Amino acid sequence: MNKKILLALLVLAGFRTNAQEPQLNVNSKITNVTVFMQGAQVQRQSDQVDVPQGVSLLVFSGLSSSIETQSLQAKGEGNFTILSVGKQRNFLLEKKKSEQKVALQNKVDEYEDKIKKLNNEIAVYKAEEEMLMKNQKVTGDYVTYDLVKLKAALDFQKQRLTDTKNKQTALAKEIDDLRKEMGKLAMQAAEVDGKPIGNSSDVVVKVSAKVATKGKFTLSYLVKNANWYPSYDIRAIDVTSPIQLVYKANVSQNSGEDWKGVKLTLSSGNPSNNNEKPTLPTYSLGYLSAGYSFFNPVTATANIVRGRIVDASDNSPLVGVSVRVKNSSIGAATDGDGNYSIQLPAGNNQLEFNYVGYDRQELAAYSGQLNVRLNPSVNTLNEVVVAGYRSKENLTSALEGKVAGTNVKIRGASSISSVPLEVKSMEKPTNVTFEIKTAYTILSDGKYAAVDIGNYDFKADYEYYAIPKVTPDAFLTAKITDLNEVNLISGEASIFFEGTYLGKSLLDVQNSDTLTISLGVDKNVSIKREKQKGFTERQFIGSSQKDTRHFIIDVKNKKSQAINITIEDQVPVSTNSDITVERQEISKAKFDETSGKLTWQLLLQPNEQKKLDLKYQVKYPKNRPINME
Repeated sequence: MNKKILLALLVLAGFRTNAQEPQLNVNSKITNVTVFMQGAQVQRQSDQVDVPQGVSLLVFSGLSSSIETQSLQAKGEGNFTILSVGKQRNFLLEKKKSEQKVALQNKVDEYEDKIKKLNNEIAVYKAEEEMLMKNQKVTGDYVTYDLVKLKAALDFQKQRLTDTKNKQTALAKEIDDLRKEMGKLAMQAAEVDGKPIGNSSDVVVKVSAKVATKGKFTLSYLVKNANWYPSYDIRAIDVTSPIQLVYKANVSQNSGEDWKGVKLTLSSGNPSNNNEKPTLPTYSLGYLSAGYSFFNPVTATANIVRGRIVDASDNSPLVGVSVRVKNSSIGAATDGDGNYSIQLPAGNNQLEFNYVGYDRQELAAYSGQLNVRLNPSVNTLNEVVVAGYRSKENLTSALEGKVAGTNVKIRGASSISSVPLEVKSMEKPTNVTFEIKTAYTILSDGKYAAVDIGNYDFKADYEYYAIPKVTPDAFLTAKITDLNEVNLISGEASIFFEGTYLGKSLLDVQNSDTLTISLGVDKNVSIKREKQKGFTERQFIGSSQKDTRHFIIDVKNKKSQAINITIEDQVPVSTNSDITVERQEISKAKFDETSGKLTWQLLLQPNEQKKLDLKYQVKYPKNRPINME
């Protein structure tokens, strides 16, 4: 019994000690942010703090509610010791509204005041109407009346009733119009500020000082609701000019904290990935009847996946949903109608769908269409949407860290959200970082802001490419080499040729330092593949028969300059020893024995025309048909 009393006294003494520890509210601001593919490392710097003698608690209020607790770190400059750092929820601190949200709210308040005044006017007219109706009786047993006066009284009553009714109708219409405008303002306010945040976080730093002193503190922590993904604009003016590659980062954050005037760093790392090295289990071979299963290879998927993402509760489209290829840098976001389009790399069809206030989904894309219904999360945080901006005054004229063989240019600042910034690229052992030298601002409202990382000119080898067996069109391609001289990350690229948008392509830099871009069809290069009927033969010899196929490929350059063109065709490949294929004419094409592919590489002068012969013979058993062309 005595032990229990002693323990209770010790606990009580501990509570009293904690209660006596002074609490100091600390002002701080965000100075540096490193944005990962998923998540962001935020660094805060405090003002100078007067630290009292003894143990005290320093409270940093109003921080993001999505802080990863295990990532919290605190450093200090001064004659004191940091004992601990922790996080606690703050349910009393209201979310600070943005200036635009305040302006919209003020407008709503103004309309509400007008509606109140109009309702008051309607009440006055209704009271007058009731008074007129009550005073309609003008005759009685002891009342004498003048017909002229009676007519005048009736005319007055009729006119006043008409006026009051018309005024009430006009005022009701004016109120209805104001309510419609208020509805529009409410929708705009929701777009600006998203769903209201329920609470924020306080970070409490416990310090001990032998004497009263001064100091500064730096906090760093990871927030989940932030991301970026790379995208590219690839522009070709003509076949004699270099390829211009504009390297962009699409940055979004909805952590509940505005990043104002911060030093921004982009990293290709992802703290949410599993960093444990893999292990190779034993490959046990056995009979299927004993429970051993077949080996399942990766299923090939469509290159482009499109779809629409909606709210599962009401089927309304969700705007700005993050769509990512799992374990990659390739990403996209839904448009105003909830639609998205994303290119998949070979061997990876897993897509991740993230949206604040909704449960995360991970789905496999087995076709070119994947529609998604997201369920609202039970623990809804603030649904914010993010816009980034910076001023034009501090534009720089070049990028730091130029690489050999590339020229860096600055685009015109026609769009504030995509102006070039001074960027330093650094390749680290496990990731690539881009340090943006100019202070940047990204508000916590969820929209993606385009930040230019670099603008490069690459020498390109232009070549035409055609497979006349598939299509008679000649496609202009541009081959860019030495991509490894620039720290590119795989992502989608928008292709422009001669000022025309041609569509999207996937810039996959994982397995090659060479990029081949299709710039579209050129109708000035004519290609025809015609089967020669007079040379199609079928012979029967004993138990075998022979089929001969003969094609003429006619290529003509109608352009005013010489072109290089690669043409591909094929001869069949036998899969059975009873079937033999004999090449009779291939016009000096390069031949691949394994695939049967034929490749001609031609240089055609202006208005030059060339004809290619393709002739082969197939021998096979007479009574066993084959799939001849």
